[in-house]
Amino acid sequence: MPPSVEGKDPSPCRSRVALGIFTVAAASVAVTVACLFVGRYPKPGFMPISLLLSDPTARAVLFGSRLPRLIAAILLGAVLGSSGNAFQMVFANPLAEPGFLGVTQGAALGAALALVSGAQGDAAIAVSAFAVALLGLGASVRLARAFSFGGWVLRMALSGLAVSAALSAGLAIVKFGADPLKELPDIAYWTMGSLAGAGWKKTAFMAVPCIASTAFLVAYGWRITALSVDETVASSLGLRPRVERAIILVFASAGVAAAVAVAGTVTWVGLVVPHVARRLAGADARFSMPVSVLLGATFAAVCDTIARAALPGELPLGAVTALLGAGAFVAMFSKGSKELAR
Repeated sequence: MPPSVEGKDPSPCRSRVALGIFTVAAASVAVTVACLFVGRYPKPGFMPISLLLSDPTARAVLFGSRLPRLIAAILLGAVLGSSGNAFQMVFANPLAEPGFLGVTQGAALGAALALVSGAQGDAAIAVSAFAVALLGLGASVRLARAFSFGGWVLRMALSGLAVSAALSAGLAIVKFGADPLKELPDIAYWTMGSLAGAGWKKTAFMAVPCIASTAFLVAYGWRITALSVDETVASSLGLRPRVERAIILVFASAGVAAAVAVAGTVTWVGLVVPHVARRLAGADARFSMPVSVLLGATFAAVCDTIARAALPGELPLGAVTALLGAGAFVAMFSKGSKELAR
């Protein structure tokens, strides 16, 4: 049995894990449905369900604005949670997250380039963000192959660090040259993350790659678990570690790129959620991956609900996820928490 990424029990009783997954799924459904009825219309708080029968505006708000935005938040959280779990297990690094290989930074740079080039429409910005995010992933993989120091996992980590820094520098240069009155505010707001403009078109744009990425990572769970151990052990199980890792990284990064292209830079979801999932379901990705999907979707939905409903003005989604995620991270690893183990 492969070692645990964290904790001491890598294989909890399957019946207990199954019950835990069912409980998490039921709680996730309840919370996300509740989020749909929370807002500022007709007054701050919960919208009465009975209002939908008599108020056309209430139906328009619920189905035309809140529902597509909630679905977008669910997709965003699911792909960030599952990708974060995959990154942490494949790299055997509890601090790895979806921006590990420059995907998030590439999406931010792509969106900024589209904004300063005068691109018209949200679709153009999303496509540009998606394209540069994938270029960031490709540059990380190519640079890792060029490195001669260390094993494949170490080389990928080093290349991801270098590419992320380069893309962040590129974003800083674009922001420096942007029009401070027209373009810079849009770039700054996008890099803070938001689903304010997530209508049905944007949600449909991100749905296919996000669902494909998440479904693949869930189905690939046992391979991800095998790759979290020594490469010799993984090879003895019939896997090709280098090829398998590349496939996992491509699927995970493609989903993240599509989500970030629509939502902007949203941090901490892919870092914190996998830790909670593994504590609930163990280190086996066959169980922790579905829990990561459920928890990530719920966390993003709750954070987006807070962002749009807590104050009269909308809060940046990235700020809410960072605040709550950092708090959860501190709580998990404060005195008395389980220690990390390879």
